[in-house]
Formats: sequence, C-alpha cells, structure tokens
Amino acid sequence: MGNIFRYIVLAGALLCMLQACKKQSLETTYSSQEERIDSFIESLASQEPAPRIVHNAGSNRIVLTEGTGEELAAGGTVSFYYAGYIFSGSEPTASNLFATNREETATESGWTLTSPDYGILTVTLDGNAGLVEGLMNGLAGVKGGEICYIVFSGKYGFGDEENGTIPANSALIYQIWVESLTND
Repeated sequence: MGNIFRYIVLAGALLCMLQACKKQSLETTYSSQEERIDSFIESLASQEPAPRIVHNAGSNRIVLTEGTGEELAAGGTVSFYYAGYIFSGSEPTASNLFATNREETATESGWTLTSPDYGILTVTLDGNAGLVEGLMNGLAGVKGGEICYIVFSGKYGFGDEENGTIPANSALIYQIWVESLTND
C-alpha cells in the first residue's frame, strides 16, 4: 500500500512539473511574439508620416488613417470592415489571411468562397461581442473613418485553441476600416 501511495504522489509531482514547463514555454512564446510586434511597430514608426500608436491592455492599434469625431467608449457600438491575418512579424500578406468581410480584400487575396458574407460587422464594446480579447481591446478608442491595424500576441487571441486555419497560440493582426460608431 505504501509503494502505491508513493507512485501516486510521484506521478502527481511529475504532472505538476510538466504543467509548469508547458506554462513557461507558453509565456516564452508570447514574450517572443510581443518582441516581434514591438519590432514591427518600430519599423512603421520610422515611416513618413509615422502612424499613431495606441497601446491598450495587450493590444496595439496602429492608426494608418485618422478618423474623426468621438472615440469609441466601453458600451459603444461600432460598425466596421475587417481583414484578419496570422501575424508573421511584418505587414499582412494574402497568404496569412484567415477571415474578411471586405470584398476588395477577398478579391485582392484571391479568395473564392461559395457563400461570402461581405456585410459590415456591427458590435457593442461590452465584452459580449463574440470577438477575441485583443480585438476588443484594440477597438476601444477608434473613431469613425479610421483605418488601422490591431495586433496582439496569442495570449489575447485564441490562446491554446486551434481555430479553423489559425494555429493555437498565434499572434494576430487585423486591418480595420471603421465606418461608424455611437456611444449611446
């Protein structure tokens, strides 16, 4: 009986060690992604004119075209087009595209879908919009007419879940075209 108890304790200890190693490996992955994101942002900051950069809770918004009017606040509603890409360390490319509701982007990328939905997406910034955390955090503060990138590590994306063609723990970058917003 004593040996069985020791094996159970040993197996439990090994399991805990494996989980700790997995967690450390994941943190290393996210840290590496965040370093690549920082390098990407630095490379864009050297362009003329330099885009405006907004950091919010793990998300980075790179404003390519300034919008006008009020900023989207918590509880506000925003309507936008998007193109989602797996972040590779540089500007998005057609080969990294995984989703879009913008017909021009689909056409430029050579996407041919049986039943495409190119309707504008409208969500309320209340945590129940069905968007990944990184995209929600990045949308906070956008203005009508703004065009931007929102980029974040896998920690704020789909995490350790594979999602369609998106590998688990992938850093993501979205290009966003804001059509309108309200903060009612």
